[in-house]
Amino acid sequence: MKTRMDEYWGKNLRLIGILLGIWGLVSFVFGILLVNPLNKIMIGGFPLGFWFAQQGSIYVFVVLIFVYCWLMNKMDKEYDVQE
Repeated sequence: MKTRMDEYWGKNLRLIGILLGIWGLVSFVFGILLVNPLNKIMIGGFPLGFWFAQQGSIYVFVVLIFVYCWLMNKMDKEYDVQE
C-alpha cells in the first residue's frame, strides 16, 4: 500500500529527474554534441554553441533551481509538509 509520503517522495524524485534531464540536455547536448551546428547561429556577436558551453548551462541551472523551489513549495502545501 502506497502511503501519502511515498507518493510525495516519488513526485519529488520524478521532478528532480526531469530538471536534471533538462540541465543535461542543455549542458551536454547543446554545449558539446551540437556545438558545431549551433555555432552557425550568432547571438550578440558570439556563436550560440559557444554561448551554451560557456554561459547557457549555468543560466539554465540557476533558473532550474528557482523552478524546483517554486514547484516544491507548491507540492509541500499540497501534501501539508510545509515549514
